[in-house]
Amino acid sequence: MKRAIPQRYAIPHRYATRPGLYFTDDGGADAVVRSETADQVWLCVYEPVDQPSAFFNDAIRIFEDSPVPFIKEIHSHPVCTRIIESMYVRETLFRMEGPNYGLWYVHLPKAWDGMRYAYRVDGAWDPDKGVRFNPYKLLLDPYGKGIDGEMRLDPAAFSYACEIGPDRRVRGSAFGPMSTVDALGKVPVSVAIDDRDETKHDADPTHPHVPWSKTVLYELHVKGFTANAPWLPPELRGTYAGLAHPITLAYLQGLGVTSIELLPIQAKQDELFLQERGRHNYWGYSTLSYFSPEPSYATREAQRKGAGAVRDEVIAMVRALHEAGFEVIMDVVYNHTCEGGVEGPTVCWRGLDAIAYYRRGKDNPGQLIDTTGCGNTFDFTNTHVVTFAVDSLRYWAKRIGIDGFRFDLAATLGRLDGNFTKHHPFLYALRSDLLLGNLKLIMEPWDLGPDGWRTGEFGMPFSEWNDRFRDSTRRFWLTDTQPGASPAIGMQEMATRLCGSADRFATEPGRGCVSSINYVVSHDGFTLTDLTRYEHKHNEANGENNRDGTDNNHSANFGVEGPSDDPAIERKRELAAMNLLGTLLLSLGTPMIMAGDEFGNTQQGNNNPYAQDNDITWLDWDWLYQNRKTPQMRRLERISRLIALRKSLDLYHHEEFFTRLTLIGLFRPSSRVQWYLPDGTTPMDRDWFDVGRRSFVMRLRSQSDDDARDILIVINGTDHDMGFRLPSDYDWQCEWSSASAIGLCPAPGRRVRRLGEPDDGRNWTTIVGEGDAITELVHQVQSRLAAQAKLDARIAADDAAAAVGHERGNDTSGTDDPHVLMAARRSPMGNATDDAISAATTAMDVRDSGEPPIDAAADAADAESRARNAQAERDAANADGADADADDVTTDAVTDAMGAERDLWTVPALSISVMCQIQ
Repeated sequence: MKRAIPQRYAIPHRYATRPGLYFTDDGGADAVVRSETADQVWLCVYEPVDQPSAFFNDAIRIFEDSPVPFIKEIHSHPVCTRIIESMYVRETLFRMEGPNYGLWYVHLPKAWDGMRYAYRVDGAWDPDKGVRFNPYKLLLDPYGKGIDGEMRLDPAAFSYACEIGPDRRVRGSAFGPMSTVDALGKVPVSVAIDDRDETKHDADPTHPHVPWSKTVLYELHVKGFTANAPWLPPELRGTYAGLAHPITLAYLQGLGVTSIELLPIQAKQDELFLQERGRHNYWGYSTLSYFSPEPSYATREAQRKGAGAVRDEVIAMVRALHEAGFEVIMDVVYNHTCEGGVEGPTVCWRGLDAIAYYRRGKDNPGQLIDTTGCGNTFDFTNTHVVTFAVDSLRYWAKRIGIDGFRFDLAATLGRLDGNFTKHHPFLYALRSDLLLGNLKLIMEPWDLGPDGWRTGEFGMPFSEWNDRFRDSTRRFWLTDTQPGASPAIGMQEMATRLCGSADRFATEPGRGCVSSINYVVSHDGFTLTDLTRYEHKHNEANGENNRDGTDNNHSANFGVEGPSDDPAIERKRELAAMNLLGTLLLSLGTPMIMAGDEFGNTQQGNNNPYAQDNDITWLDWDWLYQNRKTPQMRRLERISRLIALRKSLDLYHHEEFFTRLTLIGLFRPSSRVQWYLPDGTTPMDRDWFDVGRRSFVMRLRSQSDDDARDILIVINGTDHDMGFRLPSDYDWQCEWSSASAIGLCPAPGRRVRRLGEPDDGRNWTTIVGEGDAITELVHQVQSRLAAQAKLDARIAADDAAAAVGHERGNDTSGTDDPHVLMAARRSPMGNATDDAISAATTAMDVRDSGEPPIDAAADAADAESRARNAQAERDAANADGADADADDVTTDAVTDAMGAERDLWTVPALSISVMCQIQ
């Protein structure tokens, strides 16, 4: 028979309204946990055996060799303790009082910061009805703020009887008998963190609160961003502290992004099928604790000190990002948990109250409803699940300092009785909360359930990932441009995406284009570079026979699958990448860039590297420390210049998609956006519906009397240079063009302009002083890269020279100098002209520096052509008595006899450019 719980362990119910563990002024703590259908719940506290117990006077000792089974004995005492010698730990169990309105309570007379604890729950075992209580299993506190340990692939982690075979596969039925293997030591436990200091954040920097119109999101993985960072000492690589390092922050500031969107940093656990295969979930979309940060991203020192130090490192990271001017957006996963399907482990919710937490079939409650593809789905029709999620979000915002959240598979969070509605109680709870409602809230607007695609349907104040923008932009610049392709995306579709996707986001009064999170790539899919290198996914490293990941990539390889040393192919790829990023950053809406795309990061064609915690997903930073400007540096410069231009323009805040007047039929066409065809005329209806229309101009008009300027976004989607007649009310200048990636730029008149190199090719590493702390690092990286680059360059140069010599049959015997060989074999009739020799020498210098030909613009074949064209221009100019600009190379053999017309500009083929009004 149970003995009554002493009064000193009871809690007045009126004071306990939320689950969790709360420190009290008497030196103890109140513990509250929810389980509506359990028969009994225990709070278990863990202490080392070699330390005096805080509960010695009250706890009844029970022994492992007792004739009474452990589970029955703990029912008999309000407080009992046992020693597990094999783990050198003491477990003290406090029988809780309840349930009262679904809650169980106990008051600990003593509690301390860093205290390790868990719950045990007893009740019915009826898997066919979805009831799976098992007191042999340790359960995390759903509200626990710290975590210690991890789940091992062991029968103890499963509530049903099972075995682990020699192949690491779990053998047993989830609908079979209950497991009687104790889980202690095989699963993680919660760690108490004393959070009573209300003044701890008083000295924090103010949150940046970047307006949506100025926001540029940057999606990154805490570990992957700095795991290979050479500027960090080894102990900081791949950590929260590494992301907060001054050099890391300086890089992000140099790029110009405003808001750092972190892949999940809530504590995670590998899914069962990954554990069976000995692999790990790198992305982290498998949440173990919604209040605890992931410990593995903390420094070793913080992990050694415990959960409190891990959390402090996260808070310090957020504080450092705020001080540097960045918002911190956190990716969160409330649609499912790491427990997976019914065959998965029991670590928290399944053991506490599986019926209340998870959605299940009405006619078959033993089976879980899965709209996430991960085995289970949180039941957001349960008020207590909604409260749990909101409490977690408020904790991260208030205590950690997070500025916003991106909700994974958010359509699941808005399902009532299986159907999505933007009027879901959870969405209203977010809107109406005084704290959360003023943060940036971003939805991934789809899931795997019925009618799972809901882009544009969440309403205010939510923003949403815009997959329509992603797919249309990819198709326009990649698949539609390939030889033999029939255009599928024309002016109308691209204009809609450039204008903020009003077709999806003009859903209610006041909802503007900033609600559209425009992106071309994200963590889920190809990188930007891989989009232009691979026509098909290459996920063999994932161990799933390349069946995982989407086949609908809208990518192109430009003739070669994977990396290529063909300069022509590399130029096409770089131009395509710039077109994609240019469209992203010049469109109305909120742009999101994935980390690494600004310098050409690759994942080797893997479009689903969720389990690749290695160099496939870790960013490679060696390019940053070469003493000549690398292609990566040049792309970074082009992107940071475009971001700066976007932020300087007060034109990206349109909120006039939809007004109350629209509801009664009084439509007001926007005067802020105008459209032109290349001939300067306004498009007719037939033009909008012609998918072959791939060249047009979008004008964003300023309505300010200040220094604001109109801009033109000029798109030439054809494979030839094209003349555009720009509006004649202003003079225009080109501020940025994707064609600069291949050395071209729009220009007035009937020819494009070829850009000269604006510098001598050196970069910041050449001015690092010997006393600078980073000098040794620069020298180490440069020497290592230079040795490999010289070897690769010599081999490539010799191979190219031999190939061309064989093709032309030129006699270059008598010399072994690769410079002379290259010049002689590339120059007309075998004559080594000064221009060709100079060009070939430049090519060798570039190859010695390790730069690919795309930015050197000096591969031997191209060098010959440029030399001939430049000489022809000089000859023509001399004949006319005019000075020729060696940087300008005509693309039209016939010069306009009447001179360049004021409003006529020639725009390079397949490019996007931005023209600013000259004031």
